[in-house]
Amino acid sequence: MNFLTETFISLRRLENEALRIIYPQGALFSADDQGVVKVKIGQFYGIEINDFAMTVAKTALWIAESQTLQETEDILNCRLNFLPLKSYSNIVEGNALKIDWRDVVDPRKLAYVMGNPPFVGYSNQTKEQKEDIRGVYVDENGTSYKAGGKIDYVAGWYFKTCEFMLGTEIQAAFVSTNSVSQGEQVEYIWKPLMERFKPTITFAYRTFQWASEATSLAHVHCVVIGFTLVDSDSPKFLFDEDTKVIATNINPYLIDAPNIIVESRSKPLENVPAIVNGSKATDGGFLFLSSQERNDVLASEPKLDVWIRPFLGAEEFINNKERYCFWLEGITPQQIRASHILTNRIKSVKEFRLNSTKEQTKRDADVPWLFQQIRQPNSAYLLIPRTSSERRRYVPIGYVDPHVICSDSNQLIPNAALFHFAILTSNVHMAWMRAVCGRLKSDYRYSAKIVYNNFPWPDFVRTVRSEGTGRNWKELEGTGRNWKELGAAEIISRLETTARGILDARALFPDASLADLYDDLTMPQELREAHRENDRAVMKAYGFSTKISESQCVAELMKRYAELAKD
Repeated sequence: MNFLTETFISLRRLENEALRIIYPQGALFSADDQGVVKVKIGQFYGIEINDFAMTVAKTALWIAESQTLQETEDILNCRLNFLPLKSYSNIVEGNALKIDWRDVVDPRKLAYVMGNPPFVGYSNQTKEQKEDIRGVYVDENGTSYKAGGKIDYVAGWYFKTCEFMLGTEIQAAFVSTNSVSQGEQVEYIWKPLMERFKPTITFAYRTFQWASEATSLAHVHCVVIGFTLVDSDSPKFLFDEDTKVIATNINPYLIDAPNIIVESRSKPLENVPAIVNGSKATDGGFLFLSSQERNDVLASEPKLDVWIRPFLGAEEFINNKERYCFWLEGITPQQIRASHILTNRIKSVKEFRLNSTKEQTKRDADVPWLFQQIRQPNSAYLLIPRTSSERRRYVPIGYVDPHVICSDSNQLIPNAALFHFAILTSNVHMAWMRAVCGRLKSDYRYSAKIVYNNFPWPDFVRTVRSEGTGRNWKELEGTGRNWKELGAAEIISRLETTARGILDARALFPDASLADLYDDLTMPQELREAHRENDRAVMKAYGFSTKISESQCVAELMKRYAELAKD
């Protein structure tokens, strides 16, 4: 309700400024003549679920009206006959997602709808909140959309507002969690909105931190989205920190690009290697060892060395930290029983899994010596951390030996060729990732189903499938004759060279972690230049100008994605 009060105060102050200009010497009005004041609290409507907050809001509006009218009296040099408590305040108590807004106000009377609805991720919603969303997100037949059970609570206000605005020129704007414009949420929230109501986003503030004055609360990462159902060619405005950009069209990802929604996909659109999550232990921590624990185990039972492997989560990969795990594929019952350490640890894993509330985890207590989900490849793989800092221009990715176990906090691509690495670590792929990925607060969340599987690769990758050789990239890898037959040899050779350039530049700093190397403040010049060379090569492979902006690049990729998805 603070929005209502602040909006009223702002409009009244603007009105007072106008009166100051119209009546520079003041004006004489009779005590009963208040027609000069056009902005009244009776023109403001609100819905508040909390009765105390509703009372506070009414009181705040009365006080605001009294104070601004006093300012008006000072400007006009006259007394206005006004008693705040007689003013009418249109604030009603109720659940905004359940009541009919037309019972509060006729939409034809309104010019604007705005607010700061509650942000609650679907996994944190109460049973009642989930019912609220499903009751709002319904199709023309009143059937709940399947996505209704997967979206943030704040999305209910977008749908309800669009229904309310039908047939009007109302402008709306909401402060929201930034998740409404990221990752899978875009499909779940905006696809029904676009299909049913065709809203136009008129302005947007991209992700920013909204800090609470309460020291116990963490910063919330927000966006502000303004929208209407009126189709207009008027300029749209994108705000990003201190910059303001005029956009031709603002899409649900809050970028200047066509209204294309990237949908979740289980397999890549293109003829490229599949991507999978790393292996998941679900073990209570009993299959893992720190560097010191590994040393202690081997000092006690040296024969266990063959069963201990290096382990990389995203934290270990990016920050060059040592961690190990027991990897017991192929171990025999006799070998387990011969080890006091393994026996105790495996017993603890079994107990942990049996105490789970998930039936599958309880069933997996039958094999407590194994990771619950095993996806470890037998050959070198490309590792992509699922979460990476927004401060990095490039998400650090790299090749890893198959002996090293990859955690499910990463995603991996087995048998990725050098040219795949070159494209994935390029500014083109990073621009796509930044546009469509989900976020953890403001950090990037790299997604297989949204980012990788929908990524439009350069045309030469497509030719492997389309020119009739009947061979996929794996069969063609390393066979220069076949690549030349496809006309891609020169591009691939160039990308392989720039990919090696990046790996060689990293190797110049063996003691530096990827966090050190990819911090924009400390990134070595050799590595920065290697990435620039790679960026130029990738852009050439796409046929893009090296002067293209990131937003233009994303817009072009969106168009390519739409064509591929259509096929």
